[in-house]
Amino acid sequence: MTKRLTFTEWIVLVAGVIILAIGLVLFYTNKAGFDSYVQEDGIVEWITVLGLLAGSVVCAVRFKRLYSVKSKWFLFVTAFLAFFLFFAGGEEISWGQRLIDIETPEYFQKHNAQSETNLHNLVVGGVKLNKLIFSVLLVGALAIYLIVVPVLYHKHNPSKNFFNRSGVPVARAYQVIGFVIVFGLTSIIDDGKRAELLECVGALLVFLIMLFPVNKNNFLRA
Repeated sequence: MTKRLTFTEWIVLVAGVIILAIGLVLFYTNKAGFDSYVQEDGIVEWITVLGLLAGSVVCAVRFKRLYSVKSKWFLFVTAFLAFFLFFAGGEEISWGQRLIDIETPEYFQKHNAQSETNLHNLVVGGVKLNKLIFSVLLVGALAIYLIVVPVLYHKHNPSKNFFNRSGVPVARAYQVIGFVIVFGLTSIIDDGKRAELLECVGALLVFLIMLFPVNKNNFLRA
């Protein structure tokens, strides 16, 4: 029997659909409105941060709750996910630099493509880390996580046991489909800022994966 979605899942999914739909409509009917919608420190960026930090909180709470009952490896992976999502959220808003008007340090003025205090916009040896990380490495990692991991989890018992022992939240089918749809719809937006929409709805889906993975029972305290 297919597991029914919770109220929280429906709310987050509907929010993602609305965010994406507004972006698509604005792009094709009001380009200035679209630019404002996806601008830095705008609503789309802050929802992205909210999704990432919410996912981080889920992992941090899970770490605390399971500290005395899970293996060190399980706890390490859980703590890493909490840190990674927190770090991604901080990077998204340049660690609050624009919010509290902090001057960019000299190093970042020289080596950051946007003169901001963050790592993902650094330019090293003529290569922009943002392009390398998000256009190549992150997409590849997501493909493995969203496609290879669920397939192995359902089809290969040793892999299933490994992912469970490792504390890896495995994506459910609707979450994977959601990512595919978002990738497809944002790809028809002929503007570099389409990545902001992809990141935003993607962050909401990541939150859902952290909170409602297919192996959710693995994260319950016995």
